[in-house]
Amino acid sequence: MKNKSKIDLKVLRQTADNDLLTVYPRHIFGFKRSELRQMKRSGKMPRTKDLLSEDRAKMSVRQADNNLKQKYEVALKTISRLEKERDSVAGLKNTVQTYSIKQKKGTQATEATAVWVASDWHTDEFIDGSTINGLNHFTPEIAQQRVNNFFTSSLSLTNMSAQNVKIDTIVLALLGDFFTGHIHPDFMEITDTEPIHAVIRVQNMIASGIQYILDNSDYNLVIPCHSGNHARMTEQTRFATENGHSLEFYMYHFLADHFKKEKRVKFVIASGQMSYLDIYNTRIRFMHGHTIRYGGGVGGIYIPVNKAIGQWDKSCRADLTVFGHFHQLRDGGNFICNGSLIGYSSFALSIKADYEKPRQALFLVNSKHGVNCVWKVNVE
Repeated sequence: MKNKSKIDLKVLRQTADNDLLTVYPRHIFGFKRSELRQMKRSGKMPRTKDLLSEDRAKMSVRQADNNLKQKYEVALKTISRLEKERDSVAGLKNTVQTYSIKQKKGTQATEATAVWVASDWHTDEFIDGSTINGLNHFTPEIAQQRVNNFFTSSLSLTNMSAQNVKIDTIVLALLGDFFTGHIHPDFMEITDTEPIHAVIRVQNMIASGIQYILDNSDYNLVIPCHSGNHARMTEQTRFATENGHSLEFYMYHFLADHFKKEKRVKFVIASGQMSYLDIYNTRIRFMHGHTIRYGGGVGGIYIPVNKAIGQWDKSCRADLTVFGHFHQLRDGGNFICNGSLIGYSSFALSIKADYEKPRQALFLVNSKHGVNCVWKVNVE
């Protein structure tokens, strides 16, 4: 039989134990044929299965050696990597250096105007917290406290900003819907008084807030005024004649008359749906916002608002449009939508509106940088 490099299993099954050694050459079992004959004559012929067992044992040892060698090589590479990392970290030791940062003080060269946005207070409305999973609770008494918080917190933020930049003027934008009224029959069930009494009460709240600013600061006040859709005395919204049917428009004139002798207060009562105010190099468009059509959607108010702004800018461009109505505080870059003082309600839950805490907007207009700060004034 010719020499083979492998043991044929068929031959293995058909060959006697000791005869197998005479069939295969030396490179399989490590014996010469003369050595096999000598062992056969001396009666010391090794058993094939013993040789196979010995070879399997040697093979296992070789495999273990190979595995150990591979692990050793991996360990060497890991050690080398860790040593390099250690040397890198050691190189950072004693390299920390500091330099002096000087406090920047406000100068006369830079000044700013604070803009407080007040809208959507709905001070005459009730909200039963049990109807909206305890997310909000609102009564006329709570409304009074939130109005107070709005004025005190806004003045604190303005004073804080005035430490680093010169501020002479506050723009208090009154953008409407300060009471709910009875524009729909069901509103009679969720308000505590008639619209005339509601407007008198909120008028006194606003007057008290203005007086608080005058008594506790030296700021001048510019007050742009817009009527909301809830203040109307008609069933349907009017456009060209909206102010002629608005209790808020009437209220603004009473407030202006009340402060007419105060040199630090100037009312700007809008005759139309929009008004424009230039603060340094920034033109701001103020409005209530109810003429923006938004019926819900994945993109939120951003798409309809930007479409509307694009059309309005064709006739009279503004750098920033400020409005309320939607009860959600959003900074869109080219617009600021104010939040609400009343907060989350059953109506908001029914239309699947985002939950939002009661808050109002406050921002700064810098003489060099334009609008550079927008704050959410929490009023709870």
